Amino acid sequence: MRDYRQLTQEEINVLESNSCWAEDWNNVKVAEEFRPYNFHRVVFYGEICLGVFEKTVEVAKGFTKHSGINDATLRNVTVGDNCLIEKIGNFINNYTIGNDCYISNVSTMETTEGATFGEGHMVSVLNEMGDGNVMLFHDLNSQLAAFMVKHFNDKQLKDNIIRLINEEIRFSQPERGTLGNGVKIINSKEITNTVVKDDCEINGAARLSDCTILSSGDASVYIGTGVICENSIISNGCSITNSVKMQDCFVGEACQITNGFTAEASVFFANSYMANGEACAAFCGPFSASHHKSSLLIGGEFSFYNAGSNTNFSNHAYKMGPLHYGVLERGSKTASGAYVLMPAKIGAFSVCFGKLMNHPDMRCLPFAYLMAYGETMYIVPGRNITTVGLYRDIKKWPKRDKRAPSCRKSIINFDWLSPFTVGEIVEGKKILENLRQAGGNNVSSYNFQEYIINASSLKKGIKYYDIALRIYMGAVLKRAVKGGWLGRPTSTTGLGRWNDLSGLLLPDSEEQRLIKDIKDGNIESITDVLARFDEINNNYRVYQWAWTYQLILDYYGVDELTEPTMQCIREDYVKARRAWIAEIRKDAQKEFDMGDVEQEVYDDFISKLDHEIDYED
Repeated sequence: MRDYRQLTQEEINVLESNSCWAEDWNNVKVAEEFRPYNFHRVVFYGEICLGVFEKTVEVAKGFTKHSGINDATLRNVTVGDNCLIEKIGNFINNYTIGNDCYISNVSTMETTEGATFGEGHMVSVLNEMGDGNVMLFHDLNSQLAAFMVKHFNDKQLKDNIIRLINEEIRFSQPERGTLGNGVKIINSKEITNTVVKDDCEINGAARLSDCTILSSGDASVYIGTGVICENSIISNGCSITNSVKMQDCFVGEACQITNGFTAEASVFFANSYMANGEACAAFCGPFSASHHKSSLLIGGEFSFYNAGSNTNFSNHAYKMGPLHYGVLERGSKTASGAYVLMPAKIGAFSVCFGKLMNHPDMRCLPFAYLMAYGETMYIVPGRNITTVGLYRDIKKWPKRDKRAPSCRKSIINFDWLSPFTVGEIVEGKKILENLRQAGGNNVSSYNFQEYIINASSLKKGIKYYDIALRIYMGAVLKRAVKGGWLGRPTSTTGLGRWNDLSGLLLPDSEEQRLIKDIKDGNIESITDVLARFDEINNNYRVYQWAWTYQLILDYYGVDELTEPTMQCIREDYVKARRAWIAEIRKDAQKEFDMGDVEQEVYDDFISKLDHEIDYED
């Protein structure tokens, strides 16, 4: 704590001569080096603590003013060093302000009794009328939020997590609203019960009420004109601008929300972009995006997802150029007249459409397209494996992570082929092979769960799944050789089913172990829960090798991994990669022949495919 002293009579005289007034000058404490000359028309109530005001503050590019306080009413306020506070229309009440802050043309800043700063609120995502299933607090990440939603019905687990979060909030929550160092708040109306961390800029906001803004020097937050934000938490590196209205929300690192977007009881994580539309009870995992006015994200779970418009299907089939959206938009009409339903995006890339269709068995046909001709529904299994869109997704997503290295709370695994997705591929291939065995080879189509799979689509689906399996096994083998863990796994952790917790890929056994530890009281804080997620992610390659080793034995029908088997895996890997690239090249050629892509764009894409041979060794 800093030591403060009483004002001298001479200092009080200077302040009064500059039209300053205090309810009681004895309650105005100052730093030892305090000088009273840069205060004009300031009214002090309650307990006041003032730092030193020696430097200038840049208020606009190339325009500096001397630090100080002018035209303001302060009550129970602590002001750090070298701040400039001016033109406060109403008052600043019950606030602690850090160093080097600039506050100008603000109506009210106040902390009132019962302030929560946006923490501790239970919101209901996926079900807008249901009980709360996610508790908002400053360290929330996509894994913990997904974990809470997934296991909401386990009352003991839910109660224990809520208790741990409440303990963290009680330990870390300030007694009153605070501004960190280097904060800039200008031309804004109301800042109530809000904690603002370092280097945040708030310019033209209409109202911030019961919020926490987690800003920092390497990942600052910008809040712009007309923004209304209530009972919400905004994480490092975010931008909230242009009349956004937000209530009961959590916004994760490096998200952008803009252009009149409205959101209620929703969570947005890591690099999500929201504009024009609205969200209610939405779980928007990493890299969720919505651009259009007619888009409503409601009661759904999304990640690596682009929400299109109900009235505008333009650009969503454009895959090779810069406007690519990954796969065709759900409900979009193709040139052939078929309606294509987008596969649900699970983890890093599109895996299946089971979640969208609410059909559990559909999870077994990953990377598939679902198309409707009239009343008849067709499945094209594995088709998305060999598209230009998927190839571009694999390359682009890691490059689009805009989060500062120090502010990456949510875990994102960018592997498009992982035990999670490949496990689905293995099941999908088995289903297709069983359908072919049951129906024979001399039929035109096969029926699966009241859907139709054309014979040609089934044959290609098996081929595509096999390509993906061989690419995966070869890539993991290469990594095991380089990483030094080649050989029979020493642990069984990783065997069995894998799950996705909104970007974290993990063995189901590890998720169950975490559940048990929380329920048994073996975890002492919510920080320990988050650390467990990090631990699991750090061991991902080890767990992956255990799972993949068993896959290799099963696939190649061997009892152990010998050099001849490894050589066979390497050869299959190279052949599969070349077959995969050839299929993508055909997809690109088809798009180019349709006249949708310029020659330069096409040539550049083909050039990248030509260099894929560099990754074979």
